[in-house]
Amino acid sequence: MSSVLPQTAVNWSTAWTIARRDLSARFRGLRLLLACLFLGVGALAAIGTLTGAIERELKDRGQTILGGDVQVEVWQRAATPAERTELEKFGQLSGGTRLQAMAANGELAVPVELKAVDAAWPLVGRLTLSDGRKVGAPAPGTAWVSPDALARLELAAGGSFVISGQTLQIAGVIADEPDRLSEGFALGPTVIVSADFPAKAGLTTPGAMFRSKYRLLLPLGTDPVATIDTLKERFPTSGFTYRQRDRAAPGADRFVSRMGEFLVLVGLTAMAIAGIGIGGGVSSYLEARRNGIATLKVLGATSTDITRIYLLQLLAAALAGSLAGLAAGIMVMPLLGQALGALLPVAPGLVFDWAALARASAYGLLVGLVFAAPPLLAARRFPALALMRAKVNPLSGQWREAAWPVGLGFAAIIVLTLASAAQLPVTAGFLAGALVVLGLLGLLGWALRNLAARVPRPQRPLLRLALSNLHRPGAQTGALVTALGFGLSAFVLLAAIQTSLEANIASRVPQRAPDYFMLDLPREGAAKMEQIVQTAAPGAKVRQVPALRGAILAYGPEGAMTRVADLKEIPEGAWPLRGERGLTYSATVPEGNVVTAGQWWPKDYRGEPLVSVDEELAQAIDLKIGDMITIGVLGVERSARIASFRRIEWDTMGFNYVLVFSPNTLADAPHNLAATIDLPPGASRTALLPQLLRAFPSSSVIEVGGVLQQARTLLNQVSTAILAAASVAVLAGIAVLLGAIAAARASRLYDNVVLRVLGASRRQLLLLQVAEYGLLALLLAGVALALGSAIGWLVIVQLFEFDWLPNWPQVLAVLGAGLAMTVAFALAGSLPLLRAKPAQALREL
Repeated sequence: MSSVLPQTAVNWSTAWTIARRDLSARFRGLRLLLACLFLGVGALAAIGTLTGAIERELKDRGQTILGGDVQVEVWQRAATPAERTELEKFGQLSGGTRLQAMAANGELAVPVELKAVDAAWPLVGRLTLSDGRKVGAPAPGTAWVSPDALARLELAAGGSFVISGQTLQIAGVIADEPDRLSEGFALGPTVIVSADFPAKAGLTTPGAMFRSKYRLLLPLGTDPVATIDTLKERFPTSGFTYRQRDRAAPGADRFVSRMGEFLVLVGLTAMAIAGIGIGGGVSSYLEARRNGIATLKVLGATSTDITRIYLLQLLAAALAGSLAGLAAGIMVMPLLGQALGALLPVAPGLVFDWAALARASAYGLLVGLVFAAPPLLAARRFPALALMRAKVNPLSGQWREAAWPVGLGFAAIIVLTLASAAQLPVTAGFLAGALVVLGLLGLLGWALRNLAARVPRPQRPLLRLALSNLHRPGAQTGALVTALGFGLSAFVLLAAIQTSLEANIASRVPQRAPDYFMLDLPREGAAKMEQIVQTAAPGAKVRQVPALRGAILAYGPEGAMTRVADLKEIPEGAWPLRGERGLTYSATVPEGNVVTAGQWWPKDYRGEPLVSVDEELAQAIDLKIGDMITIGVLGVERSARIASFRRIEWDTMGFNYVLVFSPNTLADAPHNLAATIDLPPGASRTALLPQLLRAFPSSSVIEVGGVLQQARTLLNQVSTAILAAASVAVLAGIAVLLGAIAAARASRLYDNVVLRVLGASRRQLLLLQVAEYGLLALLLAGVALALGSAIGWLVIVQLFEFDWLPNWPQVLAVLGAGLAMTVAFALAGSLPLLRAKPAQALREL
């Protein structure tokens, strides 16, 4: 190359040659850009791959998970012969029963989920046993049991146990149950038996709490949704509820959808925050090469040459960081699959979702472009003399030059985000909020800079210098305000989410609960059951209530009722309208309930059927006293007039029913009782359970402690997943703080050298940094508290529908720790400035 570069722009090949020579193999000076892109792209790659893999598994394996194409479910009865005949017209049919039961091995009793299946089960897939056998329904008198059931019963394969007086031999241990995910939450481990076992054991007598499930395997090409619509028309009052293969596990679908949306928003937040760090890192990198850029211009390099050379360097670093992030996102998938395999369907091993990886790469490159464009174009725009004098006459006007590339980059990010959004309103709201926050922080930085220039000067020199550093030419106040605002907000966000989740777990898993639940207690055995309890544990408190199942079919003013089947969407807060729920009747107000409107019926009431409704449901669907509610019980419609609204004490695990009817409404329907048992302090638990099982072999007695532990475990798993995702934002926030401090450090070298020449000590320079960053951090603490709390509220309340219960002292403590970390980072970043030799630094100006 000649001593003077030609005036025409060099080609891309020559530009890359120059760029490569100047680019360190270890990307020295660009490591912050690498770290930010690694973090952001890695998070988005892992998030996109995970959610995509789960959604594909749910869709591809929907038929296996459901056990067919369509499921028909009904409570407390089996399908009639006529109904079965109609169902068989649509395709291959498999039917069975699900219920709670008690399995006993001598004096040891364990609640189990009893799953009775016919010879056609499973219609799709096969049950895999621990010894590798692929099987279907067990032979009569035998059972397939889960490993947990085997352990709790203290048995081995080939042993035997008793359910409701009937002996079952363990013929195998379950390794993989194909339709497990569609069965939902269970109060005990699974035991699979032949279809005729529940009836032989007396577990399906009239009034018993059991579900009949029928799976249909439709002919190839048949639409399951159309099939369900036809079934609804043929059986309008049957009490059937339906599910189809594309919604095989609705609870999992909802959780994956919401968690996936949250994770994507967390990834985008991390990427946006990291982008600010990228801007700071690129500014520092180009500032370090200011003399080299000026020299190239003196030698004849055009603005286009400078852009090409340093754009290629930044692209090389961006590609390296993005590829490393993609690799990390792929490599973490086996760990995520192992952690979530028991809860959600995740394919084992490495998973490649090329669409998710491409989106993550596109986000990384676009964010890098948007935030790297202003400092890069500043170097392109100014002449060599201005670049050489940048220390004493800082460059300005960067954003005017960068308006087009930044605007186009933002537009591309918005289009990409909206195009891939699962919930468009939530994503659009996030984008709008992110732009507003960026704008507000930028405006705040401008306001602080102007305010610092106008306030009276403090008399103390260090404070006066710290204040002047906020508004002097070349001050990094705007970048620091944005970085500190986002970084500190991330700390507040994590603390608010963590403490809210902990409080929700504590409030939703009751601290006060009975010792035992008893299900399917025959009405004629009520007195005997209480006698057994009082004999085994004198002073125990027993509460017995009628227990039925039914679905709300219609509600509203008489003559203008709304049919639930006609609703396109269930109103928010109206969860009791989904499927069948527990029903009861009572002559008196249930314990723990308070009537808030209307009146309770007299104890000997025999008039028009009446019902008392939970006040929260009444508000959700706008019910009034005097309106009507129609329910379906055992295929029969029953209507009742609303007599009162009640406030329910949900924080106990007693009997809390949304609908409580007057006795004359439901007393004639076949049903059993449910009971709770509160033991007095010091009462023995070992004697009571065997006595109850011997007296009532078809009933189930469930110890509440295990149920509470299951609930806490499930909520803790959700909490851990949310916190782990939110932690990515904190890591990005730390990266932003480092980037802002690095960018500010480069601009402080000249100032520190001048102060050193004028006699300032290292201690005074350190105190100056503490004063400046401490002042900024304190001013931004309120902004971070408001911003982090607002985002946390949206995540907890709007996205996951939990209560907003942050622990404010703990949140403030975490914010204080973030402030201390900011000052510590600033001091650590200032140490290289203190080691700079004034003579050498002044020669390099």
